[in-house]
Amino acid sequence: MGLGNIVGGITHGVGRSIEGVTDTVTGVFEPTVRLGVTGLSRAGKTVFITSLVANMLNRGRMPQLIGASNGAIQSAYLQPQPDDTIPRFDYESHRAAMTGPDAHWPESTRAISELRLSFRVQPAGLLSGLAGPRKVHLDIVDYPGEWLLDLGLLDKSFAEWSTETLTRLAKRDQGASFTALLGETDSDEKFEEGTAKTLAATYTAYMQAALGAGLADLTPGRFILPGELDGSPVLTFAPLPAQTKSARGSLYREMERRYEAYKSRVVKPFFRDHFARIDRQVVLVDALGAIHNGPQAVEDLRTALSDILTAFRPGRNAFLSTLFMGRRIDKILFAATKADHLHHEQHAQLANIMDALVRDAKDRADFAGASTASMAIASMRATIEHEVKQNGMVIPAVRGKLAETGKQAAFYAGALPKDPSQILNPARDGHTAWLDGDFGAMRFAPAEMELDPNDGPPHIRLDRAAEFLIGDKLR
Repeated sequence: MGLGNIVGGITHGVGRSIEGVTDTVTGVFEPTVRLGVTGLSRAGKTVFITSLVANMLNRGRMPQLIGASNGAIQSAYLQPQPDDTIPRFDYESHRAAMTGPDAHWPESTRAISELRLSFRVQPAGLLSGLAGPRKVHLDIVDYPGEWLLDLGLLDKSFAEWSTETLTRLAKRDQGASFTALLGETDSDEKFEEGTAKTLAATYTAYMQAALGAGLADLTPGRFILPGELDGSPVLTFAPLPAQTKSARGSLYREMERRYEAYKSRVVKPFFRDHFARIDRQVVLVDALGAIHNGPQAVEDLRTALSDILTAFRPGRNAFLSTLFMGRRIDKILFAATKADHLHHEQHAQLANIMDALVRDAKDRADFAGASTASMAIASMRATIEHEVKQNGMVIPAVRGKLAETGKQAAFYAGALPKDPSQILNPARDGHTAWLDGDFGAMRFAPAEMELDPNDGPPHIRLDRAAEFLIGDKLR
């Protein structure tokens, strides 16, 4: 092993070496699992983490979590997180928002955050008399899924990214303004900051509009969630028609330089400092929302999930191969959220569609022994099941409080097909609408509730998700 691999580079080697020693010592006496939680916009990351923590602290609704049902988990409590430079996930405020007298959904994930949940675990069964209780730490790392889409940029030049992006953009109504602006722009002209700002702002407006239409394959991810980088040169660029040669000082040359700076100063540090340290991962997906938005949204979601999956097979990228020396994520859960918008009779269909959305990418990926699973969940149940009688037929629906009006309403999303290809094939074939069936969407507010002290918020299969992700560490 070379010196560079030992110290991790001159600029940050000392800090990361100390961090490595600390992790090693802690790992021997108090095992730590870092759980990454991600998903594209509106997938429900904040709700998932809040409900997961609440239900791990009060485990009355977690029968499928073996460590809870057999009594191995003696206690759970929040502790200060280990990373002082990462914002703390505001669990208390989010829980109050979801379960308070005026219950509402919390604000969406805007940047990375972290929370440490610690457990006192007494091994059950034959080992119970041979070992005393031990402490296990769960570090939950919350980050936007849009950031994972940027991984694909590491293998693309500015020209390649621009060509792919402009090809997609030209087929979308949301891109009309940017396409018109490009037609008035000479990329060989001398660089002017005002021109760059106008292009970047118009391109960002396209991304926001496309996101609102349910489209998912949008890069760079930080344009949507800029955080502290808002207005910086590293986020002030846009795709331009590819050129074989460009003059020094031209608009094209500066846009190309800023694109490369984005990769080196934004994308790589995220994977180096945060993603490469994750042990387990859950990817949350609003598959129902994509189905409601139509075939194009489903195909864009499938493409985006394929791009996200590249983050879990680092062998294809030299940068990631260096990061993951001797360490890889060993469990990945793909969870279709908002299962409470469907009657339980359709949960299997939703899970099958979720599995099909990632199957191609999973089949192509080399996960190096990582276990993967797909399931349909509701992190916090906002509805109850309800039967609607119509034209002599009984329709399996759900009932809940509408987020917009606060009124109670019954809802039937439509019959999801048992064969996922009936959803994926029209999407791949470029259809603009579903040939058979119409799928609706509704936004429900959190249900009013009075929680027993031993119970977390009601959910659907959150205990199964927890068992898959971390159950082996809590027995």
